[in-house]
Amino acid sequence: MAPRTYLDFNATTPLRPEARAAMIAAMDVAGNPSSVHAEGRAAKALVERARAQVSAALGADGADIVFVSSATEAAALALAGRGLVGADIEHDAVGAWIDPVLPVSRDGIVTVDDPAATCLQLANSETGVLQDLPQGLAVTDMTQAFGKLPVAFNWLGCDMALVSAHKLGGPKGIGALVLRRGLDVTAQLKGGGQEMGRRAGTENILGIAGFGAAAEAAAKDLDAGVWKDVAARRDRLEAMIAEAAPQVIVAGQGAKRLPNTSCLIAPGWKGETQVMQMDLAGFAISAGSACSSGKVRASKVLRAYGFDEAEASCAIRVSLGPETTDDDITRFAETWLARLEKHRARAA
Repeated sequence: MAPRTYLDFNATTPLRPEARAAMIAAMDVAGNPSSVHAEGRAAKALVERARAQVSAALGADGADIVFVSSATEAAALALAGRGLVGADIEHDAVGAWIDPVLPVSRDGIVTVDDPAATCLQLANSETGVLQDLPQGLAVTDMTQAFGKLPVAFNWLGCDMALVSAHKLGGPKGIGALVLRRGLDVTAQLKGGGQEMGRRAGTENILGIAGFGAAAEAAAKDLDAGVWKDVAARRDRLEAMIAEAAPQVIVAGQGAKRLPNTSCLIAPGWKGETQVMQMDLAGFAISAGSACSSGKVRASKVLRAYGFDEAEASCAIRVSLGPETTDDDITRFAETWLARLEKHRARAA
């Protein structure tokens, strides 16, 4: 049996060895970070080291890093009660808090009128399309871009950003809200006043330690040019598919995109059917955001781009990682194209 091939890195990533080692070491730190004795100070030092690692990797010197359970919680902390506008391409965790009224082009680019009243993602999880963020933006979701692009919070000129550890090789269950220094938010979880009074509850020091180590390792990968190699493999995959099946649409191909993401629309072949068939063939892909892929419905992102219901329901997302090889790309393309041809023959 051929080994399984994981091509769903935008859903989650394998745990980096650096993160695993940091988490194992943190298991031996017995203290509560809020305690003033030596054991508590040791736990606090672990949290603050990770905060510095995440800040450095984010290019967020001078900003506040607030550790939370996920980017979803960070979105609630940043957006609750703000009444911000956005577009219908945002992750559902953000979409729950905004008014999605902003127009979106066919290539996935959002037009922003009032940055101070707007939440806008940096990169789309389904298509990889990148936004050119305007200065003065209220909130941006950096979850998919963090670790894949050489971008810094301090360059963006926005007030707040959302990030998550498990998208860059850290553990699940830990994220952060990044705040421009001098700004504040109203705590949604109240109690002991941890995280500078913004998020009560004893800190998840295992997750925080893993997040810090993963962020540091991800920054080293960027410096080493790892994602340029990933982009070359993504481009090769799309070229193979375009040559063999020119009817296949690559959503957002005319815009700047993440280096690892291909959203492929094969008209007439349902996305969930493709995911199941490829899973049986040994490949892990998705039909959209992992948080909504279990719901059989057309992608709201693609519908916002202007694709109709039928087209949007025939999309899959293939998202590569640093571990993806040329052989993985070749085998996936050949297997997917063979199943596409079978589907077309049955439908004829």
